[in-house]
Amino acid sequence: MEQLVISPAEWRVMRIAWSKKAVTSKEVEALLAPATGWKVATVKTLLRRLVQKGALATERQGRAFVYRPQVGEQETINQAVEDLFASICQMRAGAALVDVVDQIPLSKQDIASLQAALNRRAATAPERVTCNCLPDETDCDCD
Repeated sequence: MEQLVISPAEWRVMRIAWSKKAVTSKEVEALLAPATGWKVATVKTLLRRLVQKGALATERQGRAFVYRPQVGEQETINQAVEDLFASICQMRAGAALVDVVDQIPLSKQDIASLQAALNRRAATAPERVTCNCLPDETDCDCD
């Protein structure tokens, strides 16, 4: 997947587009206005940006434009997570994951999947993860 960088506001719009599969600007505004106070113009700006980025496609249906996702939700989430973890110290990634697991709602199936993934990784995990902050890890003071 090509690098897609979307803002927090654009994520809100995309979540609606992924959920509904096809959406108009008025539908997006009706769903987001109570929580955000966004007007139609704001929503249209966000939709236009997402079309320009290739995340949404648009087609005219009568007087309205209908927007459809052009990128997969899970692939986009995976790319955002990869981008985030590529930008933080590898030595802090485990603690960040633990914090995420402690804070977000997880189903029993989610927990079972996480446990299975951790069990698979445990067999080949190093004792310590090296720092990736500086070109020369000997100057690292991250631990």
